[in-house]
Amino acid sequence: MTITASGAPSGDSSGVIAGDRTGGATSLGPLNQVLPRRGPHGPLGVLICGHGSRNRLAVAEFAALADQLRQRLDPVPLEYGYLEFARPILRDGLDALRQRGVEHVLAVPAMLFAAGHAKNDIPSVLNTYAAETGLRIDYGRELGVDLAMIRAAGARIQAALAATTTPVALHDTLLVVVGRGSSDPDANANVAKVTRLLVEGLGFGWGETVYSGVTFPLVEPGLRHLVRLGFRRIVVFPYFLFSGVLVSRIVQHSQRVAADHPEVEFVQASYLGDHAQVLQTFVQRVEEVLLGETAMNCGLCKYRDQVLGFEQEVGRAQHSHHHHVEGLVESCTLCERECTGACQSDGVPLTLVPGHGHADHGHATHEHHGHGQHSHEHPEPPAHHHPPYPHANHPLGPISLKRENPGGSGAG
Repeated sequence: MTITASGAPSGDSSGVIAGDRTGGATSLGPLNQVLPRRGPHGPLGVLICGHGSRNRLAVAEFAALADQLRQRLDPVPLEYGYLEFARPILRDGLDALRQRGVEHVLAVPAMLFAAGHAKNDIPSVLNTYAAETGLRIDYGRELGVDLAMIRAAGARIQAALAATTTPVALHDTLLVVVGRGSSDPDANANVAKVTRLLVEGLGFGWGETVYSGVTFPLVEPGLRHLVRLGFRRIVVFPYFLFSGVLVSRIVQHSQRVAADHPEVEFVQASYLGDHAQVLQTFVQRVEEVLLGETAMNCGLCKYRDQVLGFEQEVGRAQHSHHHHVEGLVESCTLCERECTGACQSDGVPLTLVPGHGHADHGHATHEHHGHGQHSHEHPEPPAHHHPPYPHANHPLGPISLKRENPGGSGAG
């Protein structure tokens, strides 16, 4: 049986987490955070840097979150932009801030963890713009493993459990946290850390981490292994900020496994959305940039040091290849509003640009990061030359998307 949380998650401005062991509300600070209008380098402005999506609900959710942040940071100007698939692009947001007299931009990536987008693609765009215009742009860090984010995740999970009708003890419940999946092992490891904090914090019987793409184990093969543990209930929680193709795929692949195992109750938790603790983390990241307190986790960065299995990527050039689909505004029309995954029911996204293989953020075999520089004038983009992911052929990884119903009905 599968229980799916109804609709998109709704924000919670109270900051109160159900079942909070402290028995009180979590301190969020004042609703309208106040930044000085001028910093040491002139009038301040904030840029929220998103990825972008062809999914209309995901774009609308991002815009709504940016609007809430704008209210919290008023009167400091705030704009947002995307790397690809939607307008405004990052340069549009920067142009808008300059037109409003901003001379010092505090830019924050709307990314859960620091992988290729946060480390390469966004900085490349910002650095190029700063070099062209002379605008001062200081860059902050990703949302990361943060206690506020853990509280937001805990609230989504507890809301899903509260919607169930059958009493099952937490010790008889398995929590499965689904991360985006990356070719960056540090980002993947951080999802596993989030899982452990949630399992130990809430008291689940067991916890495991699976991923929606790029690495292993992916959702369906991972769940087919996990049902063998014998738990009466499995909670599937997508650790994502917004809706989109990948969240829909997570639900679909979970339902496949649930259909084959009616003896197990599957509970689908909602993604993070605009929970008050998520908004507060964004505000904190902006404040860190202004105060010069941005503490990037560079100790395990594969571009800076020889991470086991990724030694060949040390010192790779910082480039972005999103210019091929930058600003593309053609929304997917296969679904009414929320993505149903109709474009990639077999796990392989529709090809949007010849030779590029993009559809939302659903890359089946790779994840964005820097690569060799090439011309912006070619009519048909050439294939990208990413360093091969060492485990691209792992049987529980991306190649399982090319097989229908991996593991088969009898795998569990």
